[in-house]
Amino acid sequence: MTTTALYDIPGPRARRRHLTYGLVATAAILALVGWVVHLLFDTEQFTYAKWNPFAYEGIQELLLRGLGNTLKAFALAAVLSLALGAVLALGRLSERRVFRWAATLVVEFFRAMPVLVMIFFIFVALRVHPLPALVAGLTLYNGSVLAEVFRTGVNSVERGQREAAYSLGMRKTQVMMYVLVPQGVRAMLPAIISQLVVALKDTSLGFLITYEEFLHAGKLIASNLDYDLPFIPVVMVISPIYIGMCMLLSWFATWVARKERRSPKTEGVEVAPPSEPGPLLPGRPAKP
Repeated sequence: MTTTALYDIPGPRARRRHLTYGLVATAAILALVGWVVHLLFDTEQFTYAKWNPFAYEGIQELLLRGLGNTLKAFALAAVLSLALGAVLALGRLSERRVFRWAATLVVEFFRAMPVLVMIFFIFVALRVHPLPALVAGLTLYNGSVLAEVFRTGVNSVERGQREAAYSLGMRKTQVMMYVLVPQGVRAMLPAIISQLVVALKDTSLGFLITYEEFLHAGKLIASNLDYDLPFIPVVMVISPIYIGMCMLLSWFATWVARKERRSPKTEGVEVAPPSEPGPLLPGRPAKP
């Protein structure tokens, strides 16, 4: 068994140098973390008065309600973004020029438009309620980005796969559903999950249009209590939850990708051993 290296294997000096770099970087990160913790203690961010309100049932219910609203907005935006992205990708891949140009115009326009501007326009100009305005803005932007992800994933499949499917008499819809999309999913999946993480984080823009999501609940806690405003404790409570949700989504994507690798679409079959050779042509015996 031969091993091919695409780079020079580091020698003893290089390994010692890399170890030194790693130790220095680790020490710098630990020093930075220690400095931040020192500042938090120095500014009395861990005092009982700042953290005691989180033990109240009303505060906990407010946070849970905000978290539920965040997840609801994300679920709606994720489903609608995937559907819109699929439709726009089909338009971009269409052989009809009118559909292709129309889909391209929509994708390029909404990809270039800032999400916050779209949300504000829908909420203020169209007078839509906060939740539909937030979901619509997230759907238009993320759906346009996902359309390009889907189109790139489908085009990443080898051209021979498409030609072979057409040679078997399959229609274009069958080629797309049974040949191109299943093979392109593996290439699309990381980018799809990354964009859904962006959609999850962008739900925090809802507090600017008075949608009572998770960040809005934290803002209410920090601004309506009758003692020194606990902005830092609120951030320290909300941020890990946002990070945890994004990490959970990324972990789910990794699990799905691993399952795809372990469960291929076609499994190997046992081939019977060849039998004795027979005559190659009628009336003419086989060669010994």
